[in-house]
Amino acid sequence: MAAGREALPVGGCVRNTLLGRPVADIDIATDAPPEEVTGIAIAAGLEAVPTGIAHGTVTVIAAGRPFEVTTFRRDVATDGRHATVAFSADLAEDASRRDFTMNALYCRPDGTLIDPLGGLADLEAGRVRFVGDPAARIGEDYLRILRFFRFTAWYGDPGGGLDAEGLAACAALQEGLDRLSRERVGGEITRLLAAADPAPAVAAMAATGILARVLPGADATPLAPLVHAEAVAGAPPRWQRRLAALGWRPEWTQRIRLSRADARAVAAAATALAAGEPPAVAAWRLGPEAARDAALVRAATLAAPPPADLEAEIARGAAAVFPVASADVGLAGPALGRALAELEEAWLASDFRLDAAALLAGRHPS
Repeated sequence: MAAGREALPVGGCVRNTLLGRPVADIDIATDAPPEEVTGIAIAAGLEAVPTGIAHGTVTVIAAGRPFEVTTFRRDVATDGRHATVAFSADLAEDASRRDFTMNALYCRPDGTLIDPLGGLADLEAGRVRFVGDPAARIGEDYLRILRFFRFTAWYGDPGGGLDAEGLAACAALQEGLDRLSRERVGGEITRLLAAADPAPAVAAMAATGILARVLPGADATPLAPLVHAEAVAGAPPRWQRRLAALGWRPEWTQRIRLSRADARAVAAAATALAAGEPPAVAAWRLGPEAARDAALVRAATLAAPPPADLEAEIARGAAAVFPVASADVGLAGPALGRALAELEEAWLASDFRLDAAALLAGRHPS
């Protein structure tokens, strides 16, 4: 950066680069105050947007891509949700306020890694460890409880278990989750469930009571066999399916603020699972995703492999067309609806084999 200032990529972009994983966003930490960042960006012909100026963040737009540039900070006061910060010129102060050691990794423009807290060793070991005192870090933002489990699912070594000190602090301070917005909680839960294998982390949440606090009535037991069933079936991870496996309840929609589309997807999977119909019928009624989700969750629950012909059956059901039209029945009003429903059930019971003539020939007057 100009004027002798530092501009260091930090956090997730450094962490994921070291792991060889995709990088979505590039966050930059700097010792320049926000107004100076703005001036340097404008002088370079770039757009500078004060997206979080109170917390030292200026979004710089370069080649149409946003980069969040944030001044080194230290926390002055926190309430478990928001922090009051003071700007700093000290990288060590900035690192000490971050959540996990693996997120306190900085990189110089020449590729030199700056690791003030031993984050690289933790990253390589798959050890999710809070910076400093876990209770203090959690007290700054209670969402870090859920982030601890999410990061464990995405970056932790399953064989190493969860960091005992961090887990104990999460369990002791879990009441703080009640103070968070449901949108923030939901964002962490859905990202956690989207990990390749969230089962160990979710099991730890259940053991501490945190899962029940966030999703009352949830049962983590089917999650591990579901992950195995997905692997056998070659089905990619899908957090909606895994949420259904936890024992979907309609009230969860508001507890974690799901969008209407996501809530419908989870509810459809739960409905198909409860109905217990063959995958082809479920696919015809509720669509391929719901049928696949239900079949995989059912296999997990029964500790059985998913059907070998699952995808073929789903495709067959999704492509099936009910052969009877309203005009074929010769009725109107409620009687028409009842007759069509009876014919539809007979058609499904025949495994889509009966044609219109056979169905109408076997219909009894309503």
